[in-house]
Amino acid sequence: MSQSLKLAIDGMHCGSCVNRVTNALKKVEGVDVKQVSVGSAEVEYDEAKANPEQIVESVNRIGFSARRN
Repeated sequence: MSQSLKLAIDGMHCGSCVNRVTNALKKVEGVDVKQVSVGSAEVEYDEAKANPEQIVESVNRIGFSARRN
């Protein structure tokens, strides 16, 4: 079943940051990236393949500070 998740992301300043976050989110199995902008992201994910903690960690791992919004 698909779930929606909105993230607040600190540390993003430009289009390059948006691209980095988008690419990190796309690497998480089961995640469909709906929207990424400076400071936020929205995804849908398959509960059988991913969970919110994994999604948040994928962004934190590349140097940003993400949290559920």
